[in-house]
Amino acid sequence: MDRNLPIGIFDSGVGGLTVYRALHDRLPDEHFVYLGDTARVPYGTKSLATVERYAVENAKFLAAHGIKLLVVACNTASALALPSIRKAVDVDVIGVIEPGARAAVAAAQGKPIGVIATEATVQSRAYARAIDNIQAGTEVIERACPLFVSLAEEGWAETEVARSVADQYLSDFAKRDIGALVLGCTHYPILRRVISETINAPIPLIDSGEATATEVKSLLASHALALTHDSQTTTTRKDDRQLCDDLDHFYVTDAAHRFARVAERFLGAVPSVLEAVEVWGQDELRTY
Repeated sequence: MDRNLPIGIFDSGVGGLTVYRALHDRLPDEHFVYLGDTARVPYGTKSLATVERYAVENAKFLAAHGIKLLVVACNTASALALPSIRKAVDVDVIGVIEPGARAAVAAAQGKPIGVIATEATVQSRAYARAIDNIQAGTEVIERACPLFVSLAEEGWAETEVARSVADQYLSDFAKRDIGALVLGCTHYPILRRVISETINAPIPLIDSGEATATEVKSLLASHALALTHDSQTTTTRKDDRQLCDDLDHFYVTDAAHRFARVAERFLGAVPSVLEAVEVWGQDELRTY
């Protein structure tokens, strides 16, 4: 495996950009290729078979473009499709649920753990199972917070509307003595401040994207695949790498202009290289 290959990331839409940011911040010398399956979002309303099919198609698309590691940034795909993805591609695959669960157990120190996520992720009980596998008997309190997704994408994270919605969703957590709260959807870190203010207690907020980035860094180091500043070739080396610069390639399956707008809200930057594609046929359509 060539250490100069990029890290692949896919999500059902734009939420995985928070995972991209966490990876970029933790691994500033690495290059990334991101796929947002915006034509088929949301995955949470789809059947297991459909989520598996979409996830495998996304994984194969990125693998065909040459990657050294695949990060499944979508919580639903991480919960339902990791075994199928791992069978489909010849690179290591990391989802966001198990890293988030490990970070939560470490932070909670034996106390109950709260998990907020989409309805599909909560119904899958994926975080509860992962936490129980790490520390059996841990109490897990889960709550679906579907409106947080729209609030993040519309740029309403700091509004009174967001605070009102957060109060409705999180009032129970504010009354419970939990040791950590998992942000179990890739959109939720955008609302970190509102979530923290609503709970109004010194409870660690676990960003699964940040936890995943930490584990990706360790995995690359253990496999001697980390791309360091000194190891980069003269053709790829670039000082002070910026988010969304021309060393990172972004693909979407629909609505590229909307993706670019939301990327600017989430990251403060518009992708320099953004293409619309059909992953099911792997035919590139056009470049923006």
